[in-house]
Amino acid sequence: MDIQDTYQNPLNTRYASKEMSYIFSNNNKYITWRKLWLELATAQQKVGLNISNNAIEELTQNLTNINYETVKEYEKQTKHEVMAHLKAYASQCQNASKILHLGETSAYIMDNSDLIIYKQALDLIEKRLITLMNYLSKFCDKNKAIATLSFTHFQPAQPTTVGKRGTLWLQSFLFDLENLNFFQTNIKLRGVKGTTGTAASFKKLLNNDYSKLLELDSLISKSFNFSSSLALTSQIYDRKIDVFIGDILKSIAISTHKTTNDLRLLQHLKEIEENFSSNQIGSSAMPYKTNPILSERISSLSKFIISLNSSTDMVAITQWLERTLDDSANKRLSLPQMFLATDSILNLLSELFEGIKVNHSVINKNLQDNLPFLITENILMDLVKQGANRQTLHEEIKKLSLQALENIKEGKKNNLMDLILKNPIFNLQEQDIKAYQNEGELIGYSIEQTEYFLKDIDLLLKKNHSKIIPIHKSNI
Repeated sequence: MDIQDTYQNPLNTRYASKEMSYIFSNNNKYITWRKLWLELATAQQKVGLNISNNAIEELTQNLTNINYETVKEYEKQTKHEVMAHLKAYASQCQNASKILHLGETSAYIMDNSDLIIYKQALDLIEKRLITLMNYLSKFCDKNKAIATLSFTHFQPAQPTTVGKRGTLWLQSFLFDLENLNFFQTNIKLRGVKGTTGTAASFKKLLNNDYSKLLELDSLISKSFNFSSSLALTSQIYDRKIDVFIGDILKSIAISTHKTTNDLRLLQHLKEIEENFSSNQIGSSAMPYKTNPILSERISSLSKFIISLNSSTDMVAITQWLERTLDDSANKRLSLPQMFLATDSILNLLSELFEGIKVNHSVINKNLQDNLPFLITENILMDLVKQGANRQTLHEEIKKLSLQALENIKEGKKNNLMDLILKNPIFNLQEQDIKAYQNEGELIGYSIEQTEYFLKDIDLLLKKNHSKIIPIHKSNI
């Protein structure tokens, strides 16, 4: 069948990087299965089981040359994916065939390989996060002193700086990185647990020596760069682990969605905008449009990740007793797609910040247009310090502000300062008003807060410099 006649997952064809797509590929999955069989045999040999060097050598030599056609035929016969691959591997390894999979169940292969692959994927997500934080940190530092109108309820509020606002996005990703790093440090392999988690099959094989089972677990865990294996499992590892992973990816998606929502609002105000190339088209009907396509794509994929997160919850709550198989199809779809989409949104956001444009003149105009409203807080604070009643002044400023708003709605100038100067309750002169317009006062400690926060980010980035990776740029 022609490829154009079948559904192609756009996460692979449009969005995710080749690196993440490979992590969830058949080759990586099934080679990992064979590595697990090899490491099981190697560890069993080390703890005293009668496994020959020839068997280990055969398994090693045939680690990557998977005979997929043979696997396909066996799966037709057995209706069992693991047994099909086991038989195919055994057919290539005559000396090892009699000891392959000794003492274990399918969950040894499938659950351990899932955890190994998730760990690989989390390592790539960590690099994507650190790369994004590197771009975002530079953005914050470059724009730390650019005063801008801030918004609460998307209504004008006291000024901040472009860089300070950026640190709020950056801080969210720092939380995500810390969460991810904690999990990376503590994730454990399922290990060698036998059919239902009791390792009963190994009791006979290891002559009732529990220390040998612990040694097997340790050897296999270390061979896949895990600090240890879980002390307890049923047939499967606790699916709460998948919930934890899903929560990490969902949290990242929340951060990217929030950031790109803000960027889309700012692009509507023409203060900040995505790079728009000369050949790019914003609309087939409206040639003047320069749509924020990266932000919109990130927002869309973020929603997809957040929606998939419930799948891991549903699987975890319906694992009957020692296990049931209604997790299988779900696990093939949910977490791989969450990882592929998360890889994409972090990469896209890095691309966005690499080419982002800050329109200083527009930012300043919007700030100046609202300046009469903004300086009222400084007027209020100063007069209260001189002994005035805060509540009385607050009420009077509110009344005058509403009058000024009506003036603006009629297309006239913002006359709030004129109204304040004429009001005897304030007792202010024009030179007083000019003094209140000091930009440095209006932005508070925005610059200092930004610099203070970026010191820690700079240390983190220096420590993880080798994890900053190139952006994967899509042509689509």
